Amino acid sequence: MLDVEDTAVTRWTAEALARVGTVAAVRLIALAVAEADDNHADWLQTGVRDVLVGPESAPDVAAVCGQLAHHPEEAVRRGSLEVWAWVDDMLM
Repeated sequence: MLDVEDTAVTRWTAEALARVGTVAAVRLIALAVAEADDNHADWLQTGVRDVLVGPESAPDVAAVCGQLAHHPEEAVRRGSLEVWAWVDDMLM
């Protein structure tokens, strides 16, 4: 997901996972966010944003992030809180 040579992969994968919107899918986004540099984080955020502001019905990524905020793995908690903040900013 964090392809060092092609950030399009990062964006498209984040978009696809956000579109699925399950706990497992958002967990993968959260893990990527926790490991991403600023450039990759921007593309992850873009992929998530494209799903949430698109014309199709979007899953409730914020609710899933709320669940993951209590995950036993620290990287998942940290990443999900970051994604949750993105979603909150997008929906305001």
